[in-house]
Amino acid sequence: MAQMYDTSEIRKGLKIMMDGNPYTVVEFQFVKPGKGTAFTRTKMKNLLTGSVLERNLRSGERLEAADVEVKNMQYLYDEGEFCVFMDNTNYEQVQITNDLVGDDKGFMPMNISVDVLFFQGRAVGVTLPNFIEQEIVETEPGARGDTATNVTKAAKLASGATVKVPLFINQGDVVRVDTRTGEYLDRVGRA
Repeated sequence: MAQMYDTSEIRKGLKIMMDGNPYTVVEFQFVKPGKGTAFTRTKMKNLLTGSVLERNLRSGERLEAADVEVKNMQYLYDEGEFCVFMDNTNYEQVQITNDLVGDDKGFMPMNISVDVLFFQGRAVGVTLPNFIEQEIVETEPGARGDTATNVTKAAKLASGATVKVPLFINQGDVVRVDTRTGEYLDRVGRA
């Protein structure tokens, strides 16, 4: 029998079956209205098509776990509409469409190790490490003395994503970013 989850176990990244298709939870919010029963508002991404489904789940509702296999693989290169990954144990390569990789592609430098998700033998998505360190390749010049304010500016990472960073960050600095939220954490050093 397949593993089941209760709605109280819903968290970001959970893989579940919904209407016969595998989904991963991308957002959720527990809602307890003044009247009526509590529910969980979810936003889920279809692992096969990349489409997003919004659904409210009643408290206590049971959800079937998606039978997803995870392999650690290396991101090799971008091939147009596909990203190519290689299994380091047998050198087998797989392609995943950009739609299925989604916004995570902007946080993937070449040769990064990621977890590739397989559903029924087909590569359907990736899970990045929680934190990455990347060089800032494009941003406005830094401003000295602005270390205590919460003012931020846009900065482009070497892999292509744009993140908000404090004003003292300069082009060429290496920063640590939380890939789950896309938020700047701290400066690591200079490249």
